[in-house]
Amino acid sequence: MTEQFPDVPGGAHLRTVAMPRDANASGDIFGGWTLSQMDLAGGTFAVSHSGLRVVTVRIDAVEFLRPVSVGDDVSVFCRLEHQGTTSVKVHVECWAKERITGDAHKVTEGLFTYVAIGEDGKPQPIEG
Repeated sequence: MTEQFPDVPGGAHLRTVAMPRDANASGDIFGGWTLSQMDLAGGTFAVSHSGLRVVTVRIDAVEFLRPVSVGDDVSVFCRLEHQGTTSVKVHVECWAKERITGDAHKVTEGLFTYVAIGEDGKPQPIEG
């Protein structure tokens, strides 16, 4: 049964196709590749929210629910979970849509924490 993508303003924050170079010998995409896509989307979201340079400081509660296959359309959705003085927590969901059938399933989700930093590399307060 096909699930529905999350209802996120503006749609996916990142969308790409899983390619053979990102797969293991069985044709499943490496978990590290999936985490990388999630971090790219979450970091871009955190920069847009804070207006500052950010670095990833923590990834919580990631569980791989289903494998991603070569050729799947991978979409990553983000929403703000919490804003602190210098950090933001972003809830990130990764979905895969099968290329031919269009069946979509959530493959993983996690909570990513980013800290805003200045040019000196030290934490920077987020305004707003």
